[in-house]
Amino acid sequence: MEKAIERQRVLLQHLRPSSTASTLENLDSSLSASACLAGDSSAYHRTSAFGDDVVIVAAQRTAICKAKRGGFKDTYADDLLAPVLKAVIDKTNVNPSEIADIVVGTVLAPGSQRAAECKMAAFYAGFPETVPVRTVNRQCSSGLQAVADVAAAIKAGFYDIGIGAGLESMTANSMGWDGTVNPRVKSMEHAQSCLLPMGITSENVASRYGITRLEQDQAAVDSHKKAAAAAASGKFRDEIVPVQTKIVDPKTGDETPVTISADDGIRANTNVADLGKLRPSFKKDGTTTAGNSSQVSDAAAAVLLMKRSVAMQKGLPILGVFRTFVAVGVDPAVMGVGPAVAIPAAVKSAGLEIDDIDLFEINEAFGSQYVYCQKKLELDPAKINVNGGAMALGHPLGVTGARCVATLLHEMKRRGRDCRFGVVSMCIGTGMGAAAVFERGDACDEVCNARKIDSKNFLSKDAK
Repeated sequence: MEKAIERQRVLLQHLRPSSTASTLENLDSSLSASACLAGDSSAYHRTSAFGDDVVIVAAQRTAICKAKRGGFKDTYADDLLAPVLKAVIDKTNVNPSEIADIVVGTVLAPGSQRAAECKMAAFYAGFPETVPVRTVNRQCSSGLQAVADVAAAIKAGFYDIGIGAGLESMTANSMGWDGTVNPRVKSMEHAQSCLLPMGITSENVASRYGITRLEQDQAAVDSHKKAAAAAASGKFRDEIVPVQTKIVDPKTGDETPVTISADDGIRANTNVADLGKLRPSFKKDGTTTAGNSSQVSDAAAAVLLMKRSVAMQKGLPILGVFRTFVAVGVDPAVMGVGPAVAIPAAVKSAGLEIDDIDLFEINEAFGSQYVYCQKKLELDPAKINVNGGAMALGHPLGVTGARCVATLLHEMKRRGRDCRFGVVSMCIGTGMGAAAVFERGDACDEVCNARKIDSKNFLSKDAK
């Protein structure tokens, strides 16, 4: 109790800097431990370091196109990344030389080659040689990991402004294993499971947790319907950067200049009856098909982050606030359950509860794992992937996390006061899950959203 009272006395001293020592001594008699409405376990904790918040001021993406046959099939990877890097700079008028680092999530391309392509893209986008670039690979969460890495660096004080991005050309780089596999893998079941085809892990989720073919097909239909409605109403317009590129005729070699500004994997007429006719793709008696799985795709995305104080100095509107990020490990054989573990961990880390989250962007790697996670967490379907997901839009592996950030924050901005907190999450090959919590940019207050605490909770746990 004495410690709590002393802390309140010191607090008052800071609040009354003009007070004399003798005046403060007179305050002692009136000080007593007081209950805090938020309590020690408040619904949401905001520190006094308001200006140190990490905020997002721009989040852009290209359209998402089908690999090998879509709009970007003849587009070099660096020509995909350059437009989104340039877009976040053009949108904010930030001097490119102020960017302290560009971190790009990417999965399939050889590491050194992709690193060079990303640096080349930065030059194409107008960044000077002084701006460093690196890549990061945490499989399907790489784009989100890039955003989280930049946010962490800003929070740590390494720098004030950075870009987290994602890049994937599944046309140019296919999934596969180079070289031989260590024979030692046979001695450990979990290690063997790291080599399972992703489609088999989907079948494992479906069989282990009782997810039916109909549930998976219906999830795919819903994804396409929502994506088609969003595209028709122009909801993606604010996040998509048109890309000028070319389409090459495979027979004649003739090149046709085109501008790609719309996702090309959405099928508005998708229905359960048609999906039900598709054969299982990975297992003879399985339930995972091409129709209820994510599409392989080409795309890029970029997210511009900075300290809130810097954004305020520049007079930039704040699209969102980065609150927390969590990565977890799960059984590789059912890697798709990752979001069901990662989301609660991230939400708890932010001082929130699942019911506090207004919108979720959960990557639809497969219908089986998407349905499982929704059911396991008892999420309101009206809150999840409201503009469709990867079964309709596509899943360019290294891009998805950054793409979801852009889609989430633009949707939260449209909804305004009715939408304060959002989550981005995905499963990750080899058995992981990742999730991040974001807050709408103009939603900041003190602790007005704290739940009323009926018990006697003091400002300090020392007040006992």
